[in-house]
Amino acid sequence: MTGSTRSSGGLDDRRKRLLFRCWHRGTREMDLILGRFADAEIADLDDRELAELERLIDVPDPDLYAALTGARPVAPEHAGALFERIKSFRILDHGV
Repeated sequence: MTGSTRSSGGLDDRRKRLLFRCWHRGTREMDLILGRFADAEIADLDDRELAELERLIDVPDPDLYAALTGARPVAPEHAGALFERIKSFRILDHGV
């Protein structure tokens, strides 16, 4: 898979920006983890979850990847329900 399978049509501007940013992280591994999650979930996230995702995507790729793969504990300010959903999604989504 090389990119989003979800059209941004029908999404508001905030969700469109987040979808794009999730697929254009800088490292392929993070593109796949966050991009696939965004493809599947972006339309259903509420405002609080969108804000949490906006904070998470500002975390540098090496730090976020290490936390999502369990190589390093997640920073307390980034721990939360959405982080856990992304982590679970990653495991269910072919172990990326």
